Amino acid sequence: MNSISTLFILLGLFLLGGVYSFWKQEMSKSIIVLLAIGSAMSLAAGILRIEGLWT
Repeated sequence: MNSISTLFILLGLFLLGGVYSFWKQEMSKSIIVLLAIGSAMSLAAGILRIEGLWT
């Protein structure tokens, strides 16, 4: 696993923590959705980079 894929995965987990925090604070749903989309995209990019290294 290289540093870029690790960075993407850590960023995705950080944003996922933000989603949870904002949900508990009952903030605007649009902000939560944007954070969730960003988190999912970042995690997917990190996982796909790992998959690309294995093939």
